[in-house]
Amino acid sequence: MNAVTIKDVARAAGVSPKTVSRVMNAEAHVRAPVREHVLRIVAELGYRPNAHARSLSSSRSFLIGLFFDDPASGYAADVQLGAITRCRHHGYHLVVERVDRSVEGWLEETASALQALDLAGVVLTPPICDWTELTDLFAQRGIPVVKLGSSTAGPVSAVVHIDDYAAARDMTDHLVALGHRRIAFVQGNATHGAARRRLAGFQDAMAAAGLDVRADWIPAADFTFRSGMAAGDALLAATDRPTAIFAANDEMALGVLVSAARLDIAVPKSLSVVGFDDAPVSRMAWPQLTTIRQPNGELAAATIDILVDPAYAQAETRDGYSVELPYGMIERSSSGPA
Repeated sequence: MNAVTIKDVARAAGVSPKTVSRVMNAEAHVRAPVREHVLRIVAELGYRPNAHARSLSSSRSFLIGLFFDDPASGYAADVQLGAITRCRHHGYHLVVERVDRSVEGWLEETASALQALDLAGVVLTPPICDWTELTDLFAQRGIPVVKLGSSTAGPVSAVVHIDDYAAARDMTDHLVALGHRRIAFVQGNATHGAARRRLAGFQDAMAAAGLDVRADWIPAADFTFRSGMAAGDALLAATDRPTAIFAANDEMALGVLVSAARLDIAVPKSLSVVGFDDAPVSRMAWPQLTTIRQPNGELAAATIDILVDPAYAQAETRDGYSVELPYGMIERSSSGPA
């Protein structure tokens, strides 16, 4: 079968090819009923515009960059799926890039990639969304940026996030309601703002419950499975171990579960373990993890919506723009009464 063309769409919709082009390019001055009608025909015919041809005809790029420090993580998988799906909806294409701060010259390498890609916009994920030298780089080149998982906007930036502080308080309150008084917290990467907010939520919930927070029960980690297992080993090897461990993400919580299994500590009978994110590993673990559901796919989709909105090109509507989506607590079998 021949590919559907813009002329086919125009003929079926009863409009000009120029009108179809304006709708596909999200241009202004197209009446809402006409836009909706054309988009319906586009969906029915399965029309997919050629990104290269669109760029040549409109002098616009239809590539959006999604930047990670670790694109192989479970968190990244959900984010990529949400971003890809929404890019396709808008007729854009997604480019996934890794930023490795441990490599010498990483910033110059990123700058070279930007020059080669000609991106219409960029999504920065945690923890790199809080690296000021990176956001400054995009600002200098006038590339629109949306930060995912940050609560602080900056130049040419908007943010999409959940209330990490409130979510951590809710999870801690849940453990307290189960009768736990000896609760430990495995921290995430301290350079990441969301990690600090989750720690603050835990500490404030403990204080509100009149419970002490021992310094040695807040081990530092870096959001990885290996660091969660190391934290679990340290917490569970002691004779006066906690009865519950709250990890700042699911991968670290999975590490704690493995540590408990190696020490023959039954979960949740002798230890409750909870996480944060509702990443795929939370459902693959045994027992399945009680966790905070962070709607990663929806958050990623929202970042794309902001970038392709024509109004976003105006700095006065872009700077400091913030979208907060709701979170939820998912109670599974890894938590139980103290």
